[in-house]
Amino acid sequence: MRVTEIFQSIQGEGTRAGRPCVFVRFTGCDLRCTYCDTAYAFHGGAEMTRGEIVEAMERFPARLACLTGGEPLLQRELPELGRELLDGGWEVTVETHGQRPLDELPEGVVRIADVKTPGSGEPATELGWLDRLRPTDEVKFVIASEEDFDWSVAVARRHRLAERVTVLVSPVAGLVEPADLVRWLLGSGLGARLSLQLHKIVWGPDARGV
Repeated sequence: MRVTEIFQSIQGEGTRAGRPCVFVRFTGCDLRCTYCDTAYAFHGGAEMTRGEIVEAMERFPARLACLTGGEPLLQRELPELGRELLDGGWEVTVETHGQRPLDELPEGVVRIADVKTPGSGEPATELGWLDRLRPTDEVKFVIASEEDFDWSVAVARRHRLAERVTVLVSPVAGLVEPADLVRWLLGSGLGARLSLQLHKIVWGPDARGV
């Protein structure tokens, strides 16, 4: 498995925001979103076995794991790693762009899937997987404009997402003000949750490994 970095920080997003977490950032992504903030993980990295990854993670005291990227589901052994971490007592989350198959990840792994909006430059076109989500999963819409938000609301309602899973909406830094996103969310009546990137608030937008 090709890994860009392994580090401990607080989880900055989603329902676990603020909790100590060990991040494994895998190398490589098959999308090129316009607002990507982890482009440094597109290339490079180091090959590690699953055992080496777990050993590196065990050096930290946190027991919440976030497998991310890049796009972690490009790693063929990710389901096996997820199972090994679950068996080792970890709480395991996977952050994915939502355009790779999710079904091979074992029960118990929380799948946090980003539904790519038109403003990403890589809009999701096949959305049937949204109907197969588990109650423990989370769906994230990263919002680059009010048009993006309206698109996201339509998708969420078409697939009854707020009735089945946690729905997150997050503003693209520099493009959408959080206050505007809150106003749109309140006006929509959508049962979603605002998600801000706490790590960027704490350490700044360009910090790595935190």
